[in-house]
Amino acid sequence: MAKKIIRVSPSLLAADFLNLKKEINKAIKAKADWIHLDIMDGSFVNNISFGLPICEAIKDAPIFKDVHLMINDPLKYVKNFVDVNADLITFHYEAISSKRKIKELINVIHDYGCACGISIRPNTPIDVLIPFLKDLDLVLIMSVEPGFGGQKFMDNSIDKIKTLRAIIDENEYDCLIEVDGGINEETSKLVKDAGVDVLVAGSYLFKSDNMAQRIRILKK
Repeated sequence: MAKKIIRVSPSLLAADFLNLKKEINKAIKAKADWIHLDIMDGSFVNNISFGLPICEAIKDAPIFKDVHLMINDPLKYVKNFVDVNADLITFHYEAISSKRKIKELINVIHDYGCACGISIRPNTPIDVLIPFLKDLDLVLIMSVEPGFGGQKFMDNSIDKIKTLRAIIDENEYDCLIEVDGGINEETSKLVKDAGVDVLVAGSYLFKSDNMAQRIRILKK
């Protein structure tokens, strides 16, 4: 059996915004696979992070841009994020009012040539995603309540990842599993054992004196 590839996506939310170029370059030099961009509107979640100007500022950075839209009405903004070189756009299941509109949004993102993911909050059951898995490139499991960095990892995400892994493997779907929230050396072991493919980590990486070493730990 081929060795499983673990990707690491440092969350820019934990970076030093006064030195953004330096922080991006640090992540690239440390062999991060992706960079995670948390877009919050102060409505879908109770926080405002950053938006298109930051994405525009890093659009030419030579790294895969993993854009996580924690916003209402994501369809309205998809084209804007495509235009600043998003490689993957993930929206929230809870932000869309119907299955029809979810399928429409998946199609729109794919039509722009961008990979598409769906994320769910910690209390949303995995079952709601089953109708869409065959069309998705990624599912993002939130292991904290979305909106703020630095929160404690929620254990219920482990069973969600296990269940999702079994469904994806049984049906041979081409869909990655990503996890975001409270990821560090200890919790990464739990989610990797459960079957995750992509680890998002913020403070654990950007607040470290040796990001490269910590990325190696996460990938082990």
